Amino acid sequence: MKAKFIFSIAFLFLISVSAPGQVVNPLKKIHKKGVQKTNKAIDEGIDKAFEEPKDDDEQKKTEQEAKEPASEKEAPVANEQQTQETNEAPQLVWSKYDFVPGDKVIFEDDLLGEENGEFPSRWDLMRGNVEIAEFGGENVIMFRDGAPIIMPYFKDASKDYLPEVFTIEFDLYCGNDNFVTYLYDRKNQKSDSQSGYTDLKTNYHQMEFGQSSSRLPDEKNLEKRRWVHVAVAYTNGKLKAYMDETRLINIPRLDFDPKGLSFHSYHCRNDNLYYVKNIRIAEGGVKYYDRLMQDGKIVANGIRFDVGKATLKPESMGIINEMVEMMQEHPDLKFSIEGHTDSDGDDNSNLKLSEERAQTVKNTMVQLGISADRLSIKGFGESTPMDTNSTPEGKANNRRVEFVKI
Repeated sequence: MKAKFIFSIAFLFLISVSAPGQVVNPLKKIHKKGVQKTNKAIDEGIDKAFEEPKDDDEQKKTEQEAKEPASEKEAPVANEQQTQETNEAPQLVWSKYDFVPGDKVIFEDDLLGEENGEFPSRWDLMRGNVEIAEFGGENVIMFRDGAPIIMPYFKDASKDYLPEVFTIEFDLYCGNDNFVTYLYDRKNQKSDSQSGYTDLKTNYHQMEFGQSSSRLPDEKNLEKRRWVHVAVAYTNGKLKAYMDETRLINIPRLDFDPKGLSFHSYHCRNDNLYYVKNIRIAEGGVKYYDRLMQDGKIVANGIRFDVGKATLKPESMGIINEMVEMMQEHPDLKFSIEGHTDSDGDDNSNLKLSEERAQTVKNTMVQLGISADRLSIKGFGESTPMDTNSTPEGKANNRRVEFVKI
């Protein structure tokens, strides 16, 4: 009986392991899993064989990324970017700027010698609160409150003091609200515009004149309050306006004759101040090549430097770009670049400074592709003035660079 009982138990066990959904033989299960993994590996190998092959560099990069911890996988991208930026040649500032200022200064105010807290001595006031302040170590005209309007002071300001060809330049510290430049003297003159548009509106990233409006392409990356360089060129009815190195306004014909200049800031207040400095109005002239053929030289007082230094200001690039383009179009041209200063300062220091400034201009033109053997330099300091040194405008005309044909 005992033997029959053991046989019955064994028989039932065999039936149970063979039935579906019941316990499976462990050895058989291991064998089955091994077959599945092998087949999967074979399938993956076949899929990779049909994928687009990677080059050696990409393959190495993939293998390297696989070895790195997840927290460090972004690091090589930043390092690669930094290396690329380091290896690239530096870009010349404002290398495509095409604004060329007028060649005879008729109003200049660099605010030197002005007393802090006082109204700027070379200006007139229509309304509001404006005074001299110090910002960044320099004198500036500060627009505070009362929706101020100021204009250059001329003895007979009711007359049209802007010629048929002129340029206006100034540096403006502004925010999102518009700073307005009127092309007539709002206190002493009347506008003859039929449309009513006589003003250029400027904020930190945009310009507007009448129905024409344009923004800087990189506006999202700009500081919301910053310095901008404003330049306006007017030629017999045609007006162009620039912010920094970019032309934003191009009007083929105005419906009025610009007669003067006014600055207006409606939104300024003590927590939203606006500043202006380095104001210049200049009369235009004939094209550079025509002037060269006529006079044998080009006089450029629009090439500017930091005070007492040979550091080129970026707005000077308009003239330099024009000279480079002319030399590229006429490969036979060669120039002596000659620096001149006003009478402020020591004679010997001015002589050395004029040579250094001429050298800076030459170096910049060489960077832009002009062969160095087509350019020579000289410095004359204050020895050959072309205007008086007793007025700001005369000094501005004397601070010049001449390109003399050789």
